[in-house]
Amino acid sequence: MDLSLAGKVVLVTGGSKGIGLACARLFVEEGARVAICARSVANALPGAFGVAADLSDAAQAEAMIDAVEARLGPIDVLVNSAGAAKRSPPDALTPDFWRAAMDAKFFTTINAVDPLVKRMAQRGRGVIVNIIGVGGKTATSTHLAGGAANAALMLATAGLGAAYAGKGVRVVGVSPGLTDTTRVAEGMIAEAHLMGTDVAQALLQNLADIPMGRLATPEEIANAVAFLASDKASYVTGVTLVMDGGKSPTVV
Repeated sequence: MDLSLAGKVVLVTGGSKGIGLACARLFVEEGARVAICARSVANALPGAFGVAADLSDAAQAEAMIDAVEARLGPIDVLVNSAGAAKRSPPDALTPDFWRAAMDAKFFTTINAVDPLVKRMAQRGRGVIVNIIGVGGKTATSTHLAGGAANAALMLATAGLGAAYAGKGVRVVGVSPGLTDTTRVAEGMIAEAHLMGTDVAQALLQNLADIPMGRLATPEEIANAVAFLASDKASYVTGVTLVMDGGKSPTVV
């Protein structure tokens, strides 16, 4: 399927590894003009423009957007994959931990979304895809703070999608379940601690709860992101697609 992404200016935050990197690679393959933002872009993807920024800082986020648009032109697609809250057993949570989770995931995303969605609205076009996480849909004991940030981001995605639908801007979310990334590998450490087992056993127990019986690959998530960012999904906005291998067979 031709997604007609050639020539589009695409910004991928958190694009130096994991799902973000898989998205950036796919957009480059599709012929888009791609920019990657991460805290460090020392090994930026060939064919992509790299910008280093800490997106938990709103001023740095807007300056990064300015730099991308100065280099590549108006951004057509923003893919937010930056930021992840640390996992923790519930008895180790503190107010500061909860606040840090919101900064790490919710505000890292919103700091990029807020200035850009307004620019897109002025131009009458644009797509924002927020990569969120199923922790915002179903509470898990080792991901309560991060899950709360994800839930807030799902609501923001729905609300912004509705608010800007009449201005030519679509805002959608993708919520992966367990995906084969370093982020998930780190999360298994907290899971193992809570279960009183080792990391390998914790992973096996998690896989047993997934009907497909395996982790997602970053490339599978990227395929969905590219579709949602394309004109093939032109009537899709304000929703979050759950990709968890059938773990959450619910109607909402």
